[in-house]
Amino acid sequence: MSTRGMSTTLDDPPPGTRPARPDPGRRRRAKPGTWRHALRRDWQLYSLVILPLLFFLIFRYAPMLGNVIAFRRFEPGGSIFGESWVGLRYVEMFLSDPTFWTVFSNTLILGGLTLLFCFPLPIVLALLLNEVRSRRMKRFLQSVSYLPHFLSMVIVAALVMQMLAIDGPINQIVKAFGGEATPFIQKAEWFRTIFVSSEVWQTVGWGTILYLAALTTIDEQLYEAARMDGAGRWRQIWHVTLPGIRPTAVTLLILNLGTFMATGFEKVLLLYNPLTYPTADVITTYLYRMGVESSSMSYAAAIGLFEALVGVVLIVSANFISRRTVGTGLW
Repeated sequence: MSTRGMSTTLDDPPPGTRPARPDPGRRRRAKPGTWRHALRRDWQLYSLVILPLLFFLIFRYAPMLGNVIAFRRFEPGGSIFGESWVGLRYVEMFLSDPTFWTVFSNTLILGGLTLLFCFPLPIVLALLLNEVRSRRMKRFLQSVSYLPHFLSMVIVAALVMQMLAIDGPINQIVKAFGGEATPFIQKAEWFRTIFVSSEVWQTVGWGTILYLAALTTIDEQLYEAARMDGAGRWRQIWHVTLPGIRPTAVTLLILNLGTFMATGFEKVLLLYNPLTYPTADVITTYLYRMGVESSSMSYAAAIGLFEALVGVVLIVSANFISRRTVGTGLW
């Protein structure tokens, strides 16, 4: 018998027998690289996501169903989804309301000023803290700059009002230099300055955390190569440091644009008064007065839906422009 014949005889099953079938009760192993394999391997880590997902599902996505009352007549004590369809009646109402366009322009101005000052200043502060060589001094400066973030908004508003009161420290200094006391809180022309200044004081220190973390990921060899090429400290910051933190800065800018229309509701609500409505009243506070105080839920829902759509357009546009120009985005 030839070797070829022996190989065929040994490899082939005996005549009249069937090849063994896989056991149907045996579990199929997930292929590496698939989501099933990752879920089975790291299920303990994925289980930590359950509570955050439930939070967003219950308190963020489920309330979106209430937007239907922007197109339905809502009556207190009736159905939570309204009584009857009215179409775009409430949309036409706020689009033809001059008060709405006043608060809309105030929102754009306050949001623009907040973004103009509160977005770049954390980057500047992070660069300055990164240049401090003394660890004790660096930790002290970080703690001092972070502290206002942990104060309640009510406390911050109370501090601002006490500082700017007629007999407060600011007016005492003004009187010491021969000036007259000014009721800053009651002056509409001073509200934007007060709001933006307090926002800078409260948020800039906290905003440096992510930038300081991004600075630690920059390779030190890049700085050494820049020094060998004769680059000074300013050129190192411009050509090495800023490009290194650019993805973080772009991501935070897109997120800030997403909340552009919801500028400082709590702080505005605590600081403004009827005398400062011309410059202080924003969409969120107008919604509060219309929906909660005046019980015009459908009208407030229509304005809130418009605000949300503007926010979506801003964040999608910012992400698209960032992808085309910088190459970095949220998705």
